[in-house]
Amino acid sequence: MSRLTIAKALNAGLRRALEADPKVVLAGEDIGKLGGVFRVTEGLQKDFGEARVIDSPLAESGIVGTAVGMALRGYRPVCEMQFDGFTMPAFDQIVNQVAKMRNRSAGRLKMPVVIRIPYGGGIGAVEHHSESPEAYFCHTPGLKVVSPSNAHDAYWMIQQAVASDDPVIFFEPKRRYHERGEVDEHTEPQPLHTSSVVRPGSDVTVLAYGPMVKVCLDAATAAEDEGRSLEVIDLRTLSPLDMTMITESAQKTGRVIIVHEAAVSGGLGGEIAARIGEHCFYSLEAPVLRVGGFDIPYPASRLEEEYLPDLDRVLDGVDRSLAF
Repeated sequence: MSRLTIAKALNAGLRRALEADPKVVLAGEDIGKLGGVFRVTEGLQKDFGEARVIDSPLAESGIVGTAVGMALRGYRPVCEMQFDGFTMPAFDQIVNQVAKMRNRSAGRLKMPVVIRIPYGGGIGAVEHHSESPEAYFCHTPGLKVVSPSNAHDAYWMIQQAVASDDPVIFFEPKRRYHERGEVDEHTEPQPLHTSSVVRPGSDVTVLAYGPMVKVCLDAATAAEDEGRSLEVIDLRTLSPLDMTMITESAQKTGRVIIVHEAAVSGGLGGEIAARIGEHCFYSLEAPVLRVGGFDIPYPASRLEEEYLPDLDRVLDGVDRSLAF
């Protein structure tokens, strides 16, 4: 059992994947000598060489396009998009090539590509560095989308993503990179596309992923002081959604709040709410509520704390749900 930050857990997971399979290759801007902007790949180029940990040009479309060709030749490329907003130049390659290649070939061609994307706000950065674009990729058939919220999941989920024969968009909560947690390197890991109940409860189900899981756990602790029991579920997998766990909890509590950093309109919360309505309509005691970012471009860093969902906004959602 080790106590690691999420960044160090990802580094350890990538190291283990590189050791396990000589076909695993990492590529991205400044990931080699520098170790990446967030130092997630620190030391890997030194230990595995420049042919396996590649400092790419500043060209996201080129990074992903090259990864497509490598995957078709039997490699397992792991691409880093330096920041969430920088993913858009590669959007064409991701949506039209990475997502469609296996279906286009009737399953004859595999596309074992992992695209790592640090996402979300909370680091005081400028625009293009603090966005939450997960809904774009969840809306794209052919892509698997996941997001760990803690060090243990980060360590195992990155290895599982690398081992997948389908492309995985791997969202990393950048504001949580330096938070520590226990990592059990010898346990049997939870399957990749499943959710976790991180805090049992009976009154309200709170669904979150990535950076918002900690916020929701803090809200559950605060609510307990007022005699309210919140069940917090870490979704972990955004596409496919683990609807079994979601529906079981919704049917138990009858009240659901979905929390994400992304803007509410068109966000993943709307899809989850619709599915809960389809599966759990007669069990619900209140409408499914969403707590998220506002429908504006991500603000300047001086204002980001006003934009990001926090404990008070989650608790306000709990009050509104229980008022029905």
